[in-house]
Amino acid sequence: MAFEALQEKFSRVIKSLKGQSKLTEKNMDDMLKEVRIALLEADVNYKVVREFVNSVKEKALGERVFDKLNPSEMVVKIVRDELVELLGSDNCTLNYNKNKPTIILLVGLQGSGKTTTCAKLANLMKYKLKKKVLMAACDVYRPAAVDQLAQLANQINVDLVNMGTKVDPVEIAKKAKEKAYNDHYDVLLIDTAGRLQIDEKLMDELKNIKREIGPEEILLLTDAMAGQDSVNVATKFNELLGLTGVIMSKMDGDSRGGAALSIAHVTGVPIKFIGVGEKINELDIFYPDRMAERILGMGDVLTLIDKVEQNIDEKEAKRSVNKMMDGNFTLDDMLAQMKQVQKLGSLGGLMKLIPGMPKVSPEQLEKAEKDMKEFEVIINSMTYEERMHPEILKNSRKTRIARGSGKTNADINRVLKRYESAKEMMKQMKNRSKKGGGGFNPNMYR
Repeated sequence: MAFEALQEKFSRVIKSLKGQSKLTEKNMDDMLKEVRIALLEADVNYKVVREFVNSVKEKALGERVFDKLNPSEMVVKIVRDELVELLGSDNCTLNYNKNKPTIILLVGLQGSGKTTTCAKLANLMKYKLKKKVLMAACDVYRPAAVDQLAQLANQINVDLVNMGTKVDPVEIAKKAKEKAYNDHYDVLLIDTAGRLQIDEKLMDELKNIKREIGPEEILLLTDAMAGQDSVNVATKFNELLGLTGVIMSKMDGDSRGGAALSIAHVTGVPIKFIGVGEKINELDIFYPDRMAERILGMGDVLTLIDKVEQNIDEKEAKRSVNKMMDGNFTLDDMLAQMKQVQKLGSLGGLMKLIPGMPKVSPEQLEKAEKDMKEFEVIINSMTYEERMHPEILKNSRKTRIARGSGKTNADINRVLKRYESAKEMMKQMKNRSKKGGGGFNPNMYR
């Protein structure tokens, strides 16, 4: 995950700062030295690092944090605010046109994933932002680009202007704008062609499209894995086209995050969306304050809530909880809960959003993901009666289930043990709530 190494370093810096009995200019300088190293190792532009560190020190001195009762907390707040500023502050919202369709032009180099991202953005706007969306296929040069966008449009049930590969992209864009106006769409997304590098032919085409349709937004798709190259690409596109925002893809990868921390400051162009996975629903609105708090190890509860609201069936969730509290929890219910959790994304990604979560190794996360998949296979190999009444699962039934799922009797027992633990946990919670004793002891089942 992007920023993971940076988050670990910041956490150590903050911990050491809180361990000081008194904050002095000396240990403040030591802390800022560590911050400087952490940012440089994360591939943040060195000029950006210098300005960031100087600004933190200047504000700390200006607010006289050394005289405060909790000086370390004041420093953390200043660092947090400076990170928010670095990431684009409050400039990350789209400029919607209230009286007519908002036209968004997607640009970028070839291979950056524009076509897929166009569909991801359409999906987010339709299902999360409740917009009526139209897409236009203007990449007529790359083999199968038009067909790819047509398939994605069908998958997410979004309308598409598709005039094939023999028509001038400028004409396609004009026709799409006309349709967006006539049929009262809220948003028009235009997928454009890319090149392996920025050249005159590409820019002339993009400038012509821009001149003819007058987009409210010109968004550059760039890759978090590309590091400072992303900043250079953004700078060039901005000079030639006048960008209004950036979509940073592959923020779920193992990039160091320097591009995201540099791009807004260097180019003046804010990040507006981030790609957090390959699935069609794995594009998020970018919130600088939330990202800053994640970098500082504070979690991101608001993003977690957003994910839950988008992906979890509230009625089904309430039904499952009520059944658990009433003691009627079945293996079918446990399977349904696991599937609900899987909709939220990877376990590792979810844990990073929860403040105070302990460090979990990649191996542990991989095992947990594997266990969930195995549990699903095993439960699906049971009969309806067995899922409703696990107590009837004797050795002969377990052997049949193990044979049908390609697992062992020990694997079946592991699923049943996890099921019984969940039931017992709910029983404890119910008893404590009746007594007014609050929640259960989290160490009870370790």
